[in-house]
Amino acid sequence: MNIQEVMTPDVSYVGLDTPILEIARKMRDADIGSTPVVDQDRVVGMVTDRDIVVRVVAEGRPTQTSTARDAMSPGVLYCFEDEPVEDVLDKMGDQQIRRLPVVNRDKRLVGFVSLGDLSLTGKRRAAGEALQEISQPGH
Repeated sequence: MNIQEVMTPDVSYVGLDTPILEIARKMRDADIGSTPVVDQDRVVGMVTDRDIVVRVVAEGRPTQTSTARDAMSPGVLYCFEDEPVEDVLDKMGDQQIRRLPVVNRDKRLVGFVSLGDLSLTGKRRAAGEALQEISQPGH
């Protein structure tokens, strides 16, 4: 089974110049903790609720004028839509990540997959093992 069979295809994302307040409200309203940052259909970063706190609020940056560019974590890990579920579970466990953007082979954003999505595939044991690895401190 490949990731495209279990991913969420309708992904909410933001652009580099999206204001932090708009991102925070979007996260609140959708009850999510992260969102991909996209530039010309390509994922260039991620903004998490923690990124907003650490890179904007704690640094004393003005929330009224800060953007995704100011808060995002660059160098995003992702998976390809045609990757096998088992490989993605391994990657998530190894990298201690609970959710990943899904891209096509042109590296354009096509979806998002979470550990919860993967646990519904009949690979519960593997998902549980990945969660165990993700939860290890200092891994």
